[in-house]
Amino acid sequence: MQHMPRFLAALCVALLASRAFAFSLEDVAREAAALAARPHQVPATEARLAALSYDEYRAVRFKPEQALWREAGLPFQVHFFPLGRGNVRPLRLHEVVQGEVRPLAVPASSLRNDGTATGLPVAGAAGWRAHFPLNDPSRSDELIVFLGASYFRAVGAGLHYGLSARGLAIDTVGGNSGEEFPAFTAFWLERPAPGARELKFLALLESPRATGAYEFVVRPGVTTTVDVRARIHLRAPVAMLGVAPLTSMFLSGETQPAASDYRPEVHDSDGLQIALGNGTAGAVGGEWLWRPLVNPRGVFVTSFAATSPRGFGLMQRDRAFASYEDLETRYDRRPSAWVEPLGDWGAGRVQLLQFGTPDETHDNIGAWWAPDRLPEPGGAPLELAWRVHFGGEGLARPPGAWVAQSRRGHGYRDEKLPREPEQHQYHVDFVGPMLAGLGADQVRASVSGNANVRALRAIAQPNAVTGGWRVTIDFQRIDPKQAVELRAYLQAGVRTLSETWAYAMPPE
Repeated sequence: MQHMPRFLAALCVALLASRAFAFSLEDVAREAAALAARPHQVPATEARLAALSYDEYRAVRFKPEQALWREAGLPFQVHFFPLGRGNVRPLRLHEVVQGEVRPLAVPASSLRNDGTATGLPVAGAAGWRAHFPLNDPSRSDELIVFLGASYFRAVGAGLHYGLSARGLAIDTVGGNSGEEFPAFTAFWLERPAPGARELKFLALLESPRATGAYEFVVRPGVTTTVDVRARIHLRAPVAMLGVAPLTSMFLSGETQPAASDYRPEVHDSDGLQIALGNGTAGAVGGEWLWRPLVNPRGVFVTSFAATSPRGFGLMQRDRAFASYEDLETRYDRRPSAWVEPLGDWGAGRVQLLQFGTPDETHDNIGAWWAPDRLPEPGGAPLELAWRVHFGGEGLARPPGAWVAQSRRGHGYRDEKLPREPEQHQYHVDFVGPMLAGLGADQVRASVSGNANVRALRAIAQPNAVTGGWRVTIDFQRIDPKQAVELRAYLQAGVRTLSETWAYAMPPE
């Protein structure tokens, strides 16, 4: 038997050792656990950076020629955001090369100042964004951005930035001391291989009552996916944890048009979609729900209890430019975001937060998964994984049939006839393959309401224009100060044909 040369044996040992001790989520998890055992500390920041005006901060830009991995000609490139205004805490940044961690600095020389403020730029980064040839092989486009707390946004091909995802939400509703905003404070960016089609990185999350270790895998495409693995520790009790939270904006839409706006609709998302039950998202079976969004006068929170949900998301279903008529914002190109659990999430609820906004510059919509069982402070972490899909037309479309539009209001009414107080009417259009070839005598609408509804009536009729069906719902609201909840879906005999339109009218 021949013996392996000594130098080759040493090389094999070194390679095995490097693989065994390559930097991974476990390393970040150890740091998160150690931090959770200590009181939260906020590092000192420069007051002058926080005091920058909007124009002063916007004048400081990262130099594209200084992008990480640009000189190596790799498919992904990373640009950094300067410190200033609401983003004054410098990130701890690292590059991971073949399992080895290397500190990553953002010197002041990599930034330029196009304004007149003195003393700028300064070294350090408040956030970062990755570029990739998403739409054109000859040009790199913005793909995903991390800036502010634990917020991140991503796009699929042909789309513009819109709604945001977050790493974690704490006491967004239900807490006594207000919402807490955990922040990603450190990142480890893994250098991609030449020709790579995915970007991997790790992140450390911190807040006064929580810490977390996160692993991300971003895969660009027509639908860009972001895989997330999280281990979350609690320093102190919380009333609510929001897992895989999404944040969006709804100002006006089909059920709530704005009388003084030339644009028919103004929103980043038009509804909350949920897939309940066991199995994989997209499979036939289980209940699919569609809750159209509203812009209420106050705060309006609703929730859906579920065990092992198949997915939820804030969706932009309406893709017609004529629905928005906005040449600048292009709401028709804003992505939907669909959260697909990876593994069994157990029992909990999908919560939807909606509150009033006077204009489109404020995000007023939030959705997340709130698990029933929370980790104990100082105990074992909560471990969950999910995939966020950022995409356009047809993303996570329900099987069978789905809601194409919801409109509120009456048509012609003879003013001579008496009108009941608080009489309301909705018109819901369903479309989809399950409705093809069905006659008028085969389809019926199943409609129900909560205790604040009376005199509920519904009519289902074929829609020759869409090839689907329209359900007209008429009812009386008993108490305007209480919410109304309505449910409607299509049936043929005992067979369910469509998702459930689950509308909630906020109190006035």
